[in-house]
Amino acid sequence: MIIVMKPSATKEQIAMVENKLMELGFKTHPIYGEVKTVIGAIGDKRNLNTHYITTLPGVEALVPIMKPYKLTSRELKQDPTIVEVGDVKLGGEEIVVIAGPCAIENKDSFIKTAISVKNAGAKILRGGAYKPRTSPYSFQGLAADGLKIMAEARNVTGLKIVTEVVDTRDVEIVAETVDIIQIGARNMQNFRLLQEAGLSGKPVLLKRGLSATIEEWLMAAEYIMNEGNHNIILCERGIRTFETATRNTLDISSIPIIKELSHLPVIADPSHASGTWKYVPALSRGAIAAGADGLIIEVHPDPNSALCDGEQSLKPSTFAALMEELKPIAAAVKRML
Repeated sequence: MIIVMKPSATKEQIAMVENKLMELGFKTHPIYGEVKTVIGAIGDKRNLNTHYITTLPGVEALVPIMKPYKLTSRELKQDPTIVEVGDVKLGGEEIVVIAGPCAIENKDSFIKTAISVKNAGAKILRGGAYKPRTSPYSFQGLAADGLKIMAEARNVTGLKIVTEVVDTRDVEIVAETVDIIQIGARNMQNFRLLQEAGLSGKPVLLKRGLSATIEEWLMAAEYIMNEGNHNIILCERGIRTFETATRNTLDISSIPIIKELSHLPVIADPSHASGTWKYVPALSRGAIAAGADGLIIEVHPDPNSALCDGEQSLKPSTFAALMEELKPIAAAVKRML
C-alpha cells in the first residue's frame, strides 16, 4: 500500500509514520517528491488499522497497490527511476549503450575492444568473468582474473563496467570490482542470489528469464528492491518460443508494457535475442523506436575466434556504424545517443 503524505508534512511526521508502520511489521520505502512524499509499505495488511494510519499527523491518504509487484509498480512511483552509475544515467533522456565481448578471454583483446567501443560511443563496458554455460565443458570464464582485467580496462578507458554474477558466494568479490552487477536469464528466479545482489548496494542489471512472463520478471526485481536497492535496470533479452530461426525471440512489446507498468528503466539485448550478428542492427533500431532506455551489445575484435557467442558478436567497425545509424532513430523518439 501507499501512504500519501500532505505537502505540508514535516520530516518528523514522515519519520513517525514510518516508525509506526515498522512497529506493525511493515518494510517502508519512502519516495521524496518535489511536492509530496509517499511511503510504500510492504507487509501483512491484516496487522494494520487503516483508519489509525490515516489519522496520523501529516497523512493525506492511504492507497492500496493492486498489482502483485509493489515496489516496482507505477502505482507506487509515477516518475521514471533514473539509475545513476557515476556520470552515466540510465532511464533519462540519453539512450545508454553497453558493449563488449561475451567473455573476457585475455587482457590485450579485452582492452582493445574496450577502447574501440568507447570511441564508438558506448558508455558502459560489458564482459563475462563468470560464464553460466549450457554445457559444463564450455569455457566458464576467467573468474577473479577476469575481474582484474575489467578493472584495468576501466582505468584505461574510463568506462563503467558490468559483469554477471552466478553464485551467491561471488557477489561480494564482484561488487567490490564492478559498477553494475548483472543477473542473467538463467538466474532470474534464483531468489537468494537476487537478495544478495540487492544487499550489495550496487546497481543491478536484471535480465528476463528464458520463459518468464513480464509479471514474473517484475516480481524478480521486487526481491532486489525489497532489500533496499532501488537501482535496477531491466533487460529484455529474448524469450523462448517455437521459432528456431533465431536463438530467442526478442519481445519488443515488453518494452512499452514495462514502461506502462513499472518506473524502472528497461534496455534490450539484441545479441542474445537473435543469436546472429547480422540481425543485431535491425533489432537494435526496433528496440530504440519502441522506447528502450539502452542496449547491451556483444562486440569482439575477431568473432570467428571468440570463445563464447562469436556468431552473435559485432566487429568493432560494424558496431561503430550501428551507433551512427541509431542517432536519427533516437532523435525521432525525442531521445539522444
